[in-house]
Order: sequence, then structure tokens, then C-alpha cells
Amino acid sequence: MNSAIPVLIVDDYPTMRHTIADVIRKFGFSKISFAEDGQMAWEMLQDHPFELLLLDWSMPRMTGLELLQRIRASEREFADIPVLAITAEAEERSIIEAVRHGVTDYIVKPFTPDTLERKLKDILARRAKGLSPAAKR
Repeated sequence: MNSAIPVLIVDDYPTMRHTIADVIRKFGFSKISFAEDGQMAWEMLQDHPFELLLLDWSMPRMTGLELLQRIRASEREFADIPVLAITAEAEERSIIEAVRHGVTDYIVKPFTPDTLERKLKDILARRAKGLSPAAKR
């Protein structure tokens, strides 16, 4: 797993941002940045070359779904960034909506470090093979 890539964790709860960061640091990730909501993440994406986005769904100002829609509709270099939704939204319609808008993968809170590691390995393996962010095996 290429853990040298820059990662943006987007969640409105500081505790969750830091918990996710602590877990992925154990996998070797060290270039980790944080955003409190989708609007802040969108602004950060304009100037920073993130290669992976870990995204909560329910946030103020701009939801994770709204941010995902903007990213995928963008003609900028980050339009194909892999996006892993990490959210408490477990309803089937929410998952379908996320997939419809191009989420790369999805984890429902609470999750285990093993689940997160497995999803990240899968996402990065697809990325290394040149598959689009939403491509499924």
C-alpha cells in the first residue's frame, strides 16, 4: 500500500478526524490534512494535491454528498481523486446515492481498523491499476 500519498480527512467532529488519522498513521500514512466540512475541503482541494479523500457524509455548510458531486463534476485534476465515505448513514438509499455520484467506497460507522485498512488497500490497488475512482472489481 502506497502510504506516502497526501490524504484529506473531512469530518465535522474533531474526535473522529483524529481517530481516523491515528488509525491510518498505523498503516504508514503521514501526509494527513483535515477539513471540518465540505466547504473547507473544497477550498483546500483548490490548492493542495490530495490523492485520497476520507469523507463524512453529514456535515454543516456542505455535506459529503455535495462535496462529492462538486469533485466529480469538476474539470480540475482532482476530479478523479478516490473518495472513501466514512459515515453513520447506513440506509440503502444513502449508499445507492453515494455510488450514483461516484464514491469510490463506503464504510459505515462504527468501523474497525481492519475494515478501514482493507478498504484503503482495495482503493489504492485499483488506483495503481489505473481504474477510475468509482470502478468496482
